Amino acid sequence: MKVLLLSDTYSEHTEKWAVGLSQNGVEVGVFSFNRASYPWYEREGITVFFEPEERINAESFLTKLSYVKYVTVLNKIIKHFKPDILHAHYATSYGFIGAITGFHPFALSVWGTDVFDFPKRSRFHKRIFQYNLKKADTIFSTSEIMRDEVKRYTGKEVIVTPFGVDTSKFSPPTVHAKNENCIHVGTIKPIEDIYGIIQIIDAAEILTKKYPSLLFKFWLIGPGDTDRYRKIIEEKGMNSIFELTGRIPFDQIHDYHKKLDIFLNVSIVDESFGVAAVEAMACERPVIVTDAPGLKEVTGNGECGIIIPKGDAESLAQNIKKLADDRSLREELGKKGRKRVMEKYDWNNNLELMIVEYKKLMK
Repeated sequence: MKVLLLSDTYSEHTEKWAVGLSQNGVEVGVFSFNRASYPWYEREGITVFFEPEERINAESFLTKLSYVKYVTVLNKIIKHFKPDILHAHYATSYGFIGAITGFHPFALSVWGTDVFDFPKRSRFHKRIFQYNLKKADTIFSTSEIMRDEVKRYTGKEVIVTPFGVDTSKFSPPTVHAKNENCIHVGTIKPIEDIYGIIQIIDAAEILTKKYPSLLFKFWLIGPGDTDRYRKIIEEKGMNSIFELTGRIPFDQIHDYHKKLDIFLNVSIVDESFGVAAVEAMACERPVIVTDAPGLKEVTGNGECGIIIPKGDAESLAQNIKKLADDRSLREELGKKGRKRVMEKYDWNNNLELMIVEYKKLMK
């Protein structure tokens, strides 16, 4: 089976799908509007056919008007690679270019803002979104909440293919080597305001002022404007308790989850799924998440995590303190989280489901 992915090579989600499919015998080609930060695709079974020197702003209106140029390139790749399936990951940019090639079978995966934001910008954006859905032979969604949103724009079936984790890698740490007197708290997300980074910094300040005897280490793990946040942290006099790593390769993420005692996924926007929270839960880390629909879904509406209001640094601080004080609660939430991941978000099961759907498409 040969599948051509229209997807961003910079994204760890693309890396995960491409590598997972190739390890299951699928020959994978990739067409990307962005450039990967490291050559994760240099392995057997994966070929990147298009990757620009500089990122193409695929959401720009002017870019959409000039898509004919990229469709010509893509059609040449299709003619050369001869895929069995064309699969666009992201319903607007990659979905649009895939739709206008006229290639079938054409699969479309929705990711989040392409569903919750793009079609609401104007009637024109809504029509583009609906056109892309109309052209798709199969539509995939990583979450139930996002599937329900897509159904507002199409009468087609939307298949939920969760973006799970490798539970053999993302697993409880065998050795707890950290200083038991220090609680390690962190997030593994793009280091941007929308992911609650300011709230994490503010919560750290609240904790250090209210509870000076408690020892905390805060980790901000991921790409972003780290210089800006370092400056904010320095101005608050908290350099000694923060660690900013920058972007890390996907195959090292599970090791960073295991360094933490408490994981934070505190977005101030409505995330449609919570991959990072699922990864932490698989490692039996207790999670604190905001009341975004996707985050509530993955934690079972708080069954295996603590849910707080978006943008509430005070609530975040108090719940970090609650978990820091109660090791048994941390362990209880961690075990419940791991159990939920094994039941719903095991990556091997998710890959198998995708491959089954691919085979249906080929028929």
